Amino acid sequence: MTAPRIAPLEAPYDEDTQALFEKLMRSKREPLNIFKTKAKHPELFPYQMAMGGILLYKGVLDRVERELVLHRTCARCGSKYEWGVHVAAFARPLGISEEKIRGTITAYWDDPIWSERESALIRFVDELHDTATISDALWAQLAEGWSEKEIIELIAIVGNYHGISFFTNALQIDIEDSAESELWDACQAESVSAKTDA
Repeated sequence: MTAPRIAPLEAPYDEDTQALFEKLMRSKREPLNIFKTKAKHPELFPYQMAMGGILLYKGVLDRVERELVLHRTCARCGSKYEWGVHVAAFARPLGISEEKIRGTITAYWDDPIWSERESALIRFVDELHDTATISDALWAQLAEGWSEKEIIELIAIVGNYHGISFFTNALQIDIEDSAESELWDACQAESVSAKTDA
């Protein structure tokens, strides 16, 4: 383990920060390390969290499709922290299979584990990650299967979770005890990201 490059905020928290933590955690549980780190910039923190809240709880996308896109983005960016948090907090509660959770790290977009729609979404993440745009052929597929509003949201998710991955990786934020960590480690030898980015 490497020490975080910016130490997380420590309790006691001021009233506004405590209220925001409780809103984010949906309880009075100890906030996540990423929240306690971002809270050291109190002017920026609420606005960053507002975007995440919209994408996770007020978005128009199917929740399973959202999580597959989000997990693939974090996997391609090498964010063990965020990938592991979402496996524990979202993917498993939503019933996403272990094969597909693993596949967000290890499988190519044309792997038979994916449905046709899922394959398009995995390819979508990979193209954005690799080229910062979407090919005409993939665009035609997306435009046929998703609304304009959904496509805008898909792009926002990939962008937002690139940003979150930058935070978790660059600041070396400590992995949460509740996050899935062992599966990430087991998947790294067969990681698509390692092969694609080599």
